[in-house]
Amino acid sequence: MLLGLGLEFIVDPADIDEGVHPSEAPLAYVRRVASSKATTVAARHLSSVVLAADTTIDLDGAVLAKPADTTDAVRMLEALSGREHLAHTAVAIAAGGLLNVVDVTTTVRMRPLDRAEIDWYVATGEPLDKAGAYAIQGGAAAFVESVSGSVSNVVGLPMAETVVALRAAGIAVCTR
Repeated sequence: MLLGLGLEFIVDPADIDEGVHPSEAPLAYVRRVASSKATTVAARHLSSVVLAADTTIDLDGAVLAKPADTTDAVRMLEALSGREHLAHTAVAIAAGGLLNVVDVTTTVRMRPLDRAEIDWYVATGEPLDKAGAYAIQGGAAAFVESVSGSVSNVVGLPMAETVVALRAAGIAVCTR
């Protein structure tokens, strides 16, 4: 998505612990993880603007991060089936010793899924590295009944808010 904005960048994974803390709310979780990613990478690139983000699925206040395995993916998809849930993303921008964090929440409703659909989707491997065990931009698009809010947020990077945050950090985005 960032390539489409004409930005030049490098990818430098933060390699941090993304585990959920006990009793941590989903929105607090993504804000903490995105902030930690941004500050960790910013410490290695002192003169750069660092963009980091983290997304999770919130089902009734519980964090549905990336599934541990196929069994966990099936469990998550069964829980989301026929239900509404929230997708939270925190975007953190570290620049010049400052950290700006914005968060976006989108409501998603999945249609009821049968076990054959879930098994098919899990067998594709796609859900195994996705929060909530699904990718709206992939095969799970067939499962999503409605979205209220930013679709790019559900994908993992809310573009409108990211552009505003990058501009606030002095980065020219969507300009000549």
